[in-house]
Amino acid sequence: MAYKISDQCISCGACAAECPVGAISEGDTQYQIDEAACLECGACAAACPTGSIEQ
Repeated sequence: MAYKISDQCISCGACAAECPVGAISEGDTQYQIDEAACLECGACAAACPTGSIEQ
């Protein structure tokens, strides 16, 4: 199951910088994860300062 970003996202971009496959992009109001590209490695969740990324 791919990771998801909750509404607690502050759009800091820390997660996007850590994604090894570039599955995270900036959306209209917050960052979003391309579920088809997500490797489920957890690097984004570990980098998120607000804990808004969950599996």
